[in-house]
Amino acid sequence: MSEDVDFIHQMRAITISREYGSGGGEIAFRLAQRLGWHLIDHNIVARIANEMSTSIEEAEAYDECTEGRASQILNRLQYLSLYPDSMVNIPLEAVPSDKDYRNVANKLVRAAIVQGQVVIVGRASQVILAELRNVLHVRIIAPFEKRAACVMQREGIDYHAAESRIRSKDRDRARHLQREYHQKPEDAHLYDIILNTSLLDLESAVETICFTLQQKAKGLFAKTNEPGLPQYPWL
Repeated sequence: MSEDVDFIHQMRAITISREYGSGGGEIAFRLAQRLGWHLIDHNIVARIANEMSTSIEEAEAYDECTEGRASQILNRLQYLSLYPDSMVNIPLEAVPSDKDYRNVANKLVRAAIVQGQVVIVGRASQVILAELRNVLHVRIIAPFEKRAACVMQREGIDYHAAESRIRSKDRDRARHLQREYHQKPEDAHLYDIILNTSLLDLESAVETICFTLQQKAKGLFAKTNEPGLPQYPWL
């Protein structure tokens, strides 16, 4: 058993891609607690805002969304036309670009891997870290009706609002990955394992991921006995 733990701790990260309402965020939270690893989820937005010297609200606008630079500027102009005194001292050039946000997000995801033992939710981490063998890539899915029921209960909204929110979030995440990384989140080849939470409760999903992590770690390290294995091409 201790040998299994040793193998697992030679892995650097688990990435969690998820359909909205599938339970992926909660699974990631429980998984990080189970392993004693650091969780990177929405908390990365504040770190990105700090790196970019901008507000959290500004960084929020770019987080896994598809609104481009031109749209950001148009919205800023519309806002200024309505409230001319509210942002008079902020030039349009101060608005960060999509590329700025992507570069900082990529930098922070990669920095987390160097530190190691992290569970990363979304943020294109399954693509950014695809070249590293000692990272486990997971996709969480569920049927639409189950996701709608989950969102209704979690957010206290009716079915039509839940349906609209799910479709909007899924569309934004898919377009973001397609536009910035030329990948589709549903591409099974991006993942080591895909879990359907209509078949598994959250704890069973965590158990399955832990078992898969152990098996991948054994496959990498049991025969080669390579310590750590991380070769970071961006360093």
